[in-house]
Amino acid sequence: MKHSRRYDEVKAKQEPGVELELLEAVEAVKKFATAKFDETVEISINLGVDPRHADQMIRSTVSLPHGIGKTVRVLVLCKEDRVQDALDAGADYAGLDEYVEKIQGGWFEFDSAIATPDVMPMVGRIGKVLGPRGLMPNPKTGTVTADIVKAIEEVKAGRLSFRVDRYGILHIPVGKASFEAKKLEENISALLLTVQRLRPSTAKGLYFKGISLASTMGPGVPVNRTSALSSLR
Repeated sequence: MKHSRRYDEVKAKQEPGVELELLEAVEAVKKFATAKFDETVEISINLGVDPRHADQMIRSTVSLPHGIGKTVRVLVLCKEDRVQDALDAGADYAGLDEYVEKIQGGWFEFDSAIATPDVMPMVGRIGKVLGPRGLMPNPKTGTVTADIVKAIEEVKAGRLSFRVDRYGILHIPVGKASFEAKKLEENISALLLTVQRLRPSTAKGLYFKGISLASTMGPGVPVNRTSALSSLR
């Protein structure tokens, strides 16, 4: 893969094959984030699970203590009599037929979708396009609910939905490069604790197989698993 000169210069500052303590890794990622915009910091967690088995599909939500530094655009799929409630609660878009049609046409100008239970049969029509993008409303993540006001407030406050990809890896934003290192560390620890609690009883062997951090335009920084997990309670 060909990278930019800026990326190669940053990559050259890394010591190959060295795993850093969590706070050291955070500080390294911040140092490597040299783009002209505030880069997002993302964690990648390689888990010892097989997502082909339903009982090993890791999927949940987490509210990070310091948020992710991003304004979340929320779409609420609901019937007409709930539209104003959704908009008053802070939803960016609310409705049903119009938005189902727009999504079928390739519109995805939102970061989270919430739906009321009574419209799920219609929302199911766009499941094949929402699912791969992690946008399909789901009761397990609190995005299929009659209490849309509470759901909107939680999503706007920084609640994240996540699930493993087909390789058993989680890719989750944990903040911005402009965040203080300690705040990024606390966000990461909160996330790791949530993931740890989700360990399936059927998963055998090592659960956390690998952890790394990277900014949007920067190289990956390997994190020492023992240090990252030692303070979790």
